[in-house]
Amino acid sequence: MQGRTVWSLARRVSAFLLFMLLSAPVISAAIGVEAPEVFLHGIPATIRVTPAAGGAGAGDDAAPLVSVRDAQGRVLAEAEPAEGIAELRIVVDGGDQLPLSVTVAGDSESLSRPFLPGWVTILPPLIAIILALSVREVFTSLFAGIWIGCLLLAGYNPFEALLMTAGRFAREALGDPDHAAIIVFSLLLGGMVGVLTRMGAARAIVDAVAPLAVTPRRGQFAAWLAGIAIFFDDYANTLVVGNTMRPLTDRLRISREKLAYIVDSTAAPVAAIAFVSTWVGYEISLIGDALRIGAEQTGQAVRVAPFGVFLASIPYLIYPLLALFMVVVVVVMKRDFGPMLAAERRARSGRGLFRPGAQIALGGNDLVEAPEDVRAHWLHAVLPVAGVMVVVIGGLYLTGRAGLGVDVEPTLTNIFGEADPFTPLLWGSLVGCLLAIALAVGGRRLLLSEAIDAWVGGMRTMLMACIILVMAWSLGALTESLGTATFISSVLSDNMPVELLPVSVFAVAALISFATGTSWTTMAILFPLVIPLTLSMGSAADPSQPDAYHHLLAAVAGVMAGSLFGDHCSPISDTTVMSSMASGCDHVDHVRTQLPYAVAVALISVVIGAIPVGLGVSPWWLLALGGVLVVATVRVLGRRVEDEAA
Repeated sequence: MQGRTVWSLARRVSAFLLFMLLSAPVISAAIGVEAPEVFLHGIPATIRVTPAAGGAGAGDDAAPLVSVRDAQGRVLAEAEPAEGIAELRIVVDGGDQLPLSVTVAGDSESLSRPFLPGWVTILPPLIAIILALSVREVFTSLFAGIWIGCLLLAGYNPFEALLMTAGRFAREALGDPDHAAIIVFSLLLGGMVGVLTRMGAARAIVDAVAPLAVTPRRGQFAAWLAGIAIFFDDYANTLVVGNTMRPLTDRLRISREKLAYIVDSTAAPVAAIAFVSTWVGYEISLIGDALRIGAEQTGQAVRVAPFGVFLASIPYLIYPLLALFMVVVVVVMKRDFGPMLAAERRARSGRGLFRPGAQIALGGNDLVEAPEDVRAHWLHAVLPVAGVMVVVIGGLYLTGRAGLGVDVEPTLTNIFGEADPFTPLLWGSLVGCLLAIALAVGGRRLLLSEAIDAWVGGMRTMLMACIILVMAWSLGALTESLGTATFISSVLSDNMPVELLPVSVFAVAALISFATGTSWTTMAILFPLVIPLTLSMGSAADPSQPDAYHHLLAAVAGVMAGSLFGDHCSPISDTTVMSSMASGCDHVDHVRTQLPYAVAVALISVVIGAIPVGLGVSPWWLLALGGVLVVATVRVLGRRVEDEAA
């Protein structure tokens, strides 16, 4: 009886699979449809339809009409394909309209997607961030946010959502070549630090710098200077500065939270405004594309190059400039406030460089210190780090030069703008590892087997942080699938006065960057929206019209500054995670201690920056006033770390 049941089930499954196998080519050959993974209430969505060759009407001279109808048969949009693709903009106002029907010359395909209110898409990152800040457990918080987002995508099926977290988003996060490059770069750099520590080179550089950085203030200022010096890439900045300066700041009893703040608040701001960096090419390309779109939509002539817009917008970047200045003020005045004050007092009093029970991103058991009888010269630490920097800069130059078009002038800005920002990081970290191992073995401080063990141990220290990175990337990709950024950016309206555009753009960019954890994606979303919108509201891409050009620069700066602010505050930002990782700091503690400083600078930037700039005030005067307010804020809110009675 049981055998007959199994045989009957097998026949049914076989028949079903055979039916799917035979019918699949017929279904997929008729129409190719690309659509968002969810439809948001009242938010326009784009559907791209590619009529397949051989479908109905394929032999007609006229292009087939493509239509999208709702479940009641009402036409939502119609279009004729251009160059083989039809783009249709639709708006779904209720779940009863689903599933949609896409029709091309008699061929039809059903299109079913989850239907959600727009505000629901904010829940996954919001829940993850609230949990992380409240329970101080980053793994559970990130997983909860990812699972809730997958629950929305999976039609509220909890088991399918659980499988989707690893089977789709974690796999895609690791499968991204750029993400893989960052993981490998982090592991290799951790391996290099492991070798330097085991051979005594890390201790040697601390001993060499100790006579110069004899106070916590000097040690913090040295970390800030190192962050400014490595201006060409934010990833290289965070990992090199954090790992290099950590032994020095530990000796001076500077909290790991303070080091992470200095690293995080210099890396992205300096890379974003430097003339030559991996950021500038990306920003210029986005600005150029958006100017072209705006010119086509408004009929205006663009009389300035994208790089000219970028250069002219630097004084308007009040948040990143004041964020850099804030670090100097805090260090020089020796004052802190909020959770950072408690962290610094804990470290100075000898109660720990990090909070008891903290989840340190570095695996301390795998980083083996050198025995006291093993001595190394400070050059043994400097040479591998210098090798990393030289190879990375050289690699950026080579890849950028190779990527230049034949009609592009080979200036340093253009070269670095076309550079591959990831491959040179891999080259540099590999060279750093080889130099460290060669110095350790060649100088007879370690056997080859001991050097390899130290190298592997150093890579193991990065494992926890790499897991956090993968989860943060997964949550960022999830928000993209849900359309979180699309919903937030929908608040921009052409009915808004142009004077309010800079502050509105700053706020929207900050929200998107905070929710998605990436400033680059935020800029990619907003520039094509903001620049055409600004041009349509009376601004001009023409320096000969200073007032109209001023509003364009203010809007461009609002996108970049808001993206950086949200990125600084977000626990799911990759640069925030890497700052915690390189500094050996609990990730949530880093976010909690940095958040008041970032918010204080952002409030100053909005009140004396974005709002007055929108009203036509020169940014140079506002920068000076902002610097005064930063000093006043630290003076009023801050307390001296040494003053335990405060």
